[in-house]
Amino acid sequence: MTLSRQHLPLIATIAAFFALLTAASLRYEGFFTPTIFVNLVDDNAFVGIAAIGATFVILSGGIDLSVGAVIAFASIAIAVLTESHQVDPRLAIAAVLAAGLLFGAAMGALIHLFEMPAFLVTLAGMFLARGAAFMISQESVQLSHPFFQHASGVRIPLTQSVSLPLSALTFLAVVAVAYVLATHTRLGRNIYAIGGSEQSARLMGIAVGRSKISVYAIGGFCSALAGVVYTLYTSSGNATAGAGLELDAIAAAVIGGTLLTGGVGYVIGTLFGVLILGIIQTAITFENTVSSWWTRIAVGALIFCFIVIQALINRRRE
Repeated sequence: MTLSRQHLPLIATIAAFFALLTAASLRYEGFFTPTIFVNLVDDNAFVGIAAIGATFVILSGGIDLSVGAVIAFASIAIAVLTESHQVDPRLAIAAVLAAGLLFGAAMGALIHLFEMPAFLVTLAGMFLARGAAFMISQESVQLSHPFFQHASGVRIPLTQSVSLPLSALTFLAVVAVAYVLATHTRLGRNIYAIGGSEQSARLMGIAVGRSKISVYAIGGFCSALAGVVYTLYTSSGNATAGAGLELDAIAAAVIGGTLLTGGVGYVIGTLFGVLILGIIQTAITFENTVSSWWTRIAVGALIFCFIVIQALINRRRE
């Protein structure tokens, strides 16, 4: 009974995904095709990667508001390093990934060592990363290096007419690695334990500080990687990129069944949450006569429904 109740958010997410997919397929001709599904994954790859990082943070009982700003910093840093300073793109990508990881670890250290609220620390991190991005360049920088042209052309064929782009492949690879990390490693078990009850985790002998720092380091790395994918996807760097994307990442995690109180959540659920957001956006694009703002309204309604489900589950657990 407890097991089925605990998995209710994930079950609700999967049910919502297939319900939306079925409704869209019945209403719009050609919606349920391999091409549309691949585009769904590809178009939301950078959002999905950021959402995976946010899932780990929320699982630990924390929050990260710096996601969108780190994406912008990674994007503009790669563009300026490669286009203005002729740095090898692979070195530039490695540098921003390392910067994202260290930035996340630094926020995690502040949260743990000084017992500061994650909301305030990551809010400060958001302003810091966004400000650093604008200091690098206030203008959008187009990418002309052959490396990016080659990367954007990398595809893995699925059928004769459908192939998987590099950005979509990266997203799916991140999901696979995150799933193993969350379910088959000591760090994953520690994250769930800390999110369930930090005090109990300490009594169990779990290294809470090290785990917290690792969680925010993972979040920072995923945000930087999302910035790399965004840069490849748009073939440009922009300091305004990712504005408000941290909310989309949190929304995908919540819709995916991750409890905002921590301790319960699913990497696979976040994948479905991202796909649900993508289906809503694609369906509204197909509708053509409906304002794009309906995407936000629909997402808000979904989040409200899943928060109600979470509240009911928490009440029954108590």
